[in-house]
Amino acid sequence: MGLPATKKRVKKGMGYTLAEKVLGRASGGSPVKAGTDIEVKPDFVLAYDFPGYTDVIFKQMKEEFGIEKVAEPERFGIFIDHMVPANTPQEEELHIGTRTWCEENGVPLYERTGIGHQVASEVGYAVPGAFVVHFDGHISQLGAFGTLAIGVRRHLLESFVREYISFKVPQTTRVNLTGALKPGVMARDVFHHLVRELGPSSCRFQVLEFGGPGLAGISLEGRQSMCGLAMFTGAITAVVNPDAQTLEQALPLARKELDPVCSDDDADYAAVHEIDLDNLDPIVVVPPSPANTADLKDYIGLPVDAGYLGSCVSGRLEDMRAAAAVLKGRRIKPGFALHVIPTSQKIMAEAAREGLIEILVDAGAFVSSSSCDYCFGRIATMTKGQRAVSTGTLNVRGRMGSPDSEIYLCNAAAVAASALEGKIADPAAYF
Repeated sequence: MGLPATKKRVKKGMGYTLAEKVLGRASGGSPVKAGTDIEVKPDFVLAYDFPGYTDVIFKQMKEEFGIEKVAEPERFGIFIDHMVPANTPQEEELHIGTRTWCEENGVPLYERTGIGHQVASEVGYAVPGAFVVHFDGHISQLGAFGTLAIGVRRHLLESFVREYISFKVPQTTRVNLTGALKPGVMARDVFHHLVRELGPSSCRFQVLEFGGPGLAGISLEGRQSMCGLAMFTGAITAVVNPDAQTLEQALPLARKELDPVCSDDDADYAAVHEIDLDNLDPIVVVPPSPANTADLKDYIGLPVDAGYLGSCVSGRLEDMRAAAAVLKGRRIKPGFALHVIPTSQKIMAEAAREGLIEILVDAGAFVSSSSCDYCFGRIATMTKGQRAVSTGTLNVRGRMGSPDSEIYLCNAAAVAASALEGKIADPAAYF
């Protein structure tokens, strides 16, 4: 079977996109068209503590701007999810500084609760219709809830010292999904296929919007995975128009009361693409670039030494369910190191209640508490010549240890199948 067809067309309409509506409301007025320069007030300002980022921002606030405390501390949220637990005095000193700043400012702090991008959705920052900023672009996964969440790495300081920030309204590219995924194919395969079809700069400085009838068959967790990877198309974020399952989960937790918004049927899009999911097969992203997408079947049999199931874009319940379905009653290949890191402590607890943790451990997986440390190579590093299959965010050289090791990105089921065989394997054989 051939690859799903992708069609491209430009749709010029009089209506507004979700992004244009959210930014218009947050700038104090009506929807605004793409290309407009505005002053906009983020509903929430989020960050995780990391050397050279939050510690510098906290210092600059006082020393350069004379600001002792942030205004409206309820708009802010800080997460300690890297270097957890600390393994040097310097790391613990950073965490102490973050705890102290949050206490002095009355800002909510979330520590040892999981990866912040996921925890943010669990504690009410994923408000449909809200505008959220962070310095890390993977905050885009909140777009699965109809939240416009954007990484503003070089300009986050502005959000700490000003009520409004300067911003240009971005264009939006729409991707309509049709059909349904086969067993062994997961949401992140959809995204990686999109990169292959459109290219890694196809949505440069734009918002990527997912829709179409095929979206109904993709879970909210799967949508988080797709939205969280948006930067690898060049997009500044990704969004999904909120539907019933979105509102059912998000509204009871919402930290702010806003009207959810959706793109108009006649919205003005930079481009519209259509992807048929029916014939999509598992995809592998080949090192050393997140743009190197290929069919997993072309790499079956390649020996691998380690597996990582986790990160802010995978490691949720459906990922662990997929892995458990492959591993149940089986043992991973001797010498293979499979690390399973649930994206949050809440997810870990739910996985334990479902019996998923028991299945994974019985198969030989090493299950550890949630943190970002496995994803960026602080823990479980590889040495020269080793290869890993991973559900992490990146496969660049040195991401998980030696610059002479290799990372092959794939879905959770493929990671589990590869752990059984000690080589890249097709998960379809295990369903």
